[in-house]
Amino acid sequence: MNKGELVARIADMTKMTKKESEVMVNAFMDAVKEAMKKNDKVALVGFGTFGVKERKARKGVNPKTLKAITIPKKKAPFFKPGKALKDAIAKK
Repeated sequence: MNKGELVARIADMTKMTKKESEVMVNAFMDAVKEAMKKNDKVALVGFGTFGVKERKARKGVNPKTLKAITIPKKKAPFFKPGKALKDAIAKK
């Protein structure tokens, strides 16, 4: 399911227009993005948690030259599914 399909599905489920649904989806994504930029977690009970993990600097190898390189530390987004979501998917 892509963003357009998600917007259409939400519009069908809520009897809203697609335009209104798209505004809601965009607002949700922007709110999560802003929270993650501040290193905050967004926890949706029963669904999951969006957050940011900091990866440490590490040694690596350039596959083209086979020379050792240092990969710098960076922040990476993550999503951890909640128990209810895991259970719903497992039951198919």
